[in-house]
Amino acid sequence: MGPAPGRPADSPFESADGEDGLERRRIAVFLGVAFGVSWATAAVIYALGGIGAGPTLGMGIPLWLLLLAGPYMWGPAIGHVAARWLTDEGFDRESMLLRVRTRPLPWVVGWLGPLVLILAGAGLYFLVFPGRFGGLDAVADLLATIEAETGREIPLSPTAFLGVQLVQAVVAAPLLNSLATFGEEFGWRAYLLPKLAPLGWTRALLAHGVVWGMWHWPVIAMGYNYGLDYAGAPWLGMLAMVVATVGLGVFLGWVTLRSGSVFPAVVGHAMINGSAGMATLFATAVPNQVLGPTPVGLIGVVPWFVVAAALFARPEWLLPDGAESTDRSAERV
Repeated sequence: MGPAPGRPADSPFESADGEDGLERRRIAVFLGVAFGVSWATAAVIYALGGIGAGPTLGMGIPLWLLLLAGPYMWGPAIGHVAARWLTDEGFDRESMLLRVRTRPLPWVVGWLGPLVLILAGAGLYFLVFPGRFGGLDAVADLLATIEAETGREIPLSPTAFLGVQLVQAVVAAPLLNSLATFGEEFGWRAYLLPKLAPLGWTRALLAHGVVWGMWHWPVIAMGYNYGLDYAGAPWLGMLAMVVATVGLGVFLGWVTLRSGSVFPAVVGHAMINGSAGMATLFATAVPNQVLGPTPVGLIGVVPWFVVAAALFARPEWLLPDGAESTDRSAERV
């Protein structure tokens, strides 16, 4: 099959030629290196005491967190580079989705969309469990707890504290978290997703989200995101993470496809990591984080699946700007 109408022949979103379409060897090399680097890092974290334990470095930074934000999260990026190098694919900037100048809409959606969906998911969670919503009283209790634990007075009202958290989520999170999230996005969205294009974009988005969730399993098994104090731990949390990453992955994949660049997804992922905790500020108690209120909970992720359903209902919306819906990879759902 030749290039689709309206799309350059060397587009990274073009389905590979061949009987099966999938570049299995390159996908296998990518997955082997990505999982190998990250899961080996998880083994080191476990040997040091696991999530929340082990030695600390300067300024009280725990070593496990540094390892998680470093080699673990950068495993997919290393897999991307290794697959290109070991299979002689080359390092073309366009095909690596490293284009920075794109239309503004994917940047705005990637930047602010996660916060809207996180708050919507939290709202849905508190509708299901109204007794767990504490409003500003819960924020005041949190401030009192922090003051009691640190022995320092916080000169902020609950409303002002929320304002500071919102500014940090919108401004600081994309800047501070993007270095770590680039490691994941450069692997999952910039390499694996285009390589799965012959499946059709619907299947490709779902499949790459499942893989992304499975990649999290070692740290979930150590209590990351959900803890270990709930029925079915850690297996239920591992399953919930796969469900969550499918929903989140469709959104991040969409802004990648629309922009032809990995960077809007890098910002979006940084926003997710930096603002997910805002959902818990209003909670009086969160006995089981597998359900929510964060976006990795089964209730908190529902708005993300609503967006996914809308995109799958209109597959042409998934295409890169300028591509035509006659392409077989967009129509095959």
